[in-house]
Amino acid sequence: MESVKLINVTKDLKGETILNNVNLTISEGEIVGLQGRNGSGKSVLLKIISGLMSPTEGNVYISGNTTKKGNFPDEIGLSLDCTGFLPTLTAFDNLKTIAEIRNIIKDDDIKKYIEMVGLNPKSTKKVGEFSLGMKQRLSIAQAIMESPKLLLLDEPFNGLDEKGVILLKNLIKDLNNKGCTIILTSHNKEDLNELCTVIYKISGNKLVLSQNDNLII
Repeated sequence: MESVKLINVTKDLKGETILNNVNLTISEGEIVGLQGRNGSGKSVLLKIISGLMSPTEGNVYISGNTTKKGNFPDEIGLSLDCTGFLPTLTAFDNLKTIAEIRNIIKDDDIKKYIEMVGLNPKSTKKVGEFSLGMKQRLSIAQAIMESPKLLLLDEPFNGLDEKGVILLKNLIKDLNNKGCTIILTSHNKEDLNELCTVIYKISGNKLVLSQNDNLII
């Protein structure tokens, strides 16, 4: 069954074409990688898939439902930027504030996911005092805490030390084994090779199928 389908998606920003006539179909249960340099359009594509940004032209479908006309797709987890948290609140209080929007998880769930990414849910340290790696971990916790069916991760390994990278890779594999469809971006093809069933490269505003060196065909 299709999880994501993009048909002839084009996105123009400030008179510049960022994405041009992109077609993409992702089946449920896949891990799909998007590779490209900074500014190539990876983040824009994730925003379009999530419904945060509308395409200039084309259509986007999530589980068969269009994202047009303010139809924000349900059950999507999104980690785009780890700098959007409230700096005067703790990790738990930040996620608690976000969780109250949908009110579908409990405090114990929030604590579990904070621990899952290697942070302490009882810590009184404010997020404004966090390192980049700690903020990245918190961003991942925010994205997965409501058990999404579709998970979008933009450069998830940025700022993580080696231990954090290993933890996150294992977490991605575990979520996928439980049925979560995952799309992640990276400039590092080695990370994508290890995790992804399919890799696409964004080059010249186009989406091009790339070779996953770990796949046996």
